[in-house]
Amino acid sequence: MHFSGLILCRSHFVLAAQKSNPYAEELKDTAKYIAQRGKGILASDESNATTGKRLEAVGVENSEDNRRAWRQLLYTAPGLGQYVSGAIMFEETLYQKGSDGVQFVDVLKAQGIRPGIKVDSGLQVLPGTDGETATQGLDNLAARCEAYYKQGARFAKWRAVLKIGEGQGPSTQAVLENAHGLARYAQIAQSAGLVPIVEPEVTLGPGKYTLDECAYWSERVYSHVFRLLNEYDVMLEGILLKPNMILPGLDAPPASPKDVAKYTVRTMRRSIPAVVPGIHFLSGGMSEEEATLNLQALQEECPNSPWSLTFSYGRALQTTTLKTWAGKPENWAAAQDILVKLAKANSEAQQGKFQGPHPVPGGGRILQALRTGGSGK
Repeated sequence: MHFSGLILCRSHFVLAAQKSNPYAEELKDTAKYIAQRGKGILASDESNATTGKRLEAVGVENSEDNRRAWRQLLYTAPGLGQYVSGAIMFEETLYQKGSDGVQFVDVLKAQGIRPGIKVDSGLQVLPGTDGETATQGLDNLAARCEAYYKQGARFAKWRAVLKIGEGQGPSTQAVLENAHGLARYAQIAQSAGLVPIVEPEVTLGPGKYTLDECAYWSERVYSHVFRLLNEYDVMLEGILLKPNMILPGLDAPPASPKDVAKYTVRTMRRSIPAVVPGIHFLSGGMSEEEATLNLQALQEECPNSPWSLTFSYGRALQTTTLKTWAGKPENWAAAQDILVKLAKANSEAQQGKFQGPHPVPGGGRILQALRTGGSGK
């Protein structure tokens, strides 16, 4: 069969796969809704252990009641839905209710925010590598996704972590293993009606490597991921991508927002199909202001982007919010106010309209310990 025949053959199978999925149109609609311009995702899917560490850092005990109160503060912030279209939840939170007895999924829906769910079960070291990892969680994933959909979730997230360092990038073994995991997860999620967020995080490590080097390895990873997504007949109109921005090594001088945007947009153009509705960047180790300014610069670099270049931020929305609250009822309104202001700043940046001042100025780069080993979010 010649090349054009192969293309026609694959198109036939992709079309057949989409027609056989009863959720196909819903997946497209959900992805389009979450990726709408001027909105982004609140990444609040930290595990109980990670959430506990952050609560304890502000003097709050890691208990189920306190974790529930923290998520209730986030989800009930007045006006949050003007700037956020989706919220990623941890499994415990997906099934929780607020103090008023209302399910958190219904609280989010009332704000116009689609509930999502983290479905991977964490990282495991790949034998024979220098600490590289593969993501676990495919076992029983189909049944879990069906249950999550029944509970009200409409999208999912699976995070893969690829390491780069000075003079080296991820091994072929790590790239192929993680690309396979992401593609298989995306296939399963779509079959259960959940829009898969595909997160191939090229996580930053020690070194003075350049933007060019980070871009090179990121392009390599993304190209493999999308090759596998195509092999598994994943409907690209019904996914969202959550990649890293292109940043220099932790021991290199910080790059300007303009340079970050230049290399990030170039990388996306080279490796991400235009049919993907939204590219929701993680904030990684960026400060709250840095994350907003870089997002603004992306719009200036690519004002007519085929994708929505937007955000899926955790720390960049939560850090100051949590410090402001610190578990004290009298700080509840002030904490919600700063959360909404941060969400608004990033909404404006996504539209290329942010002019400042930033609600949490300064901050610099988060410590290397938080940037290495996959801080995510």
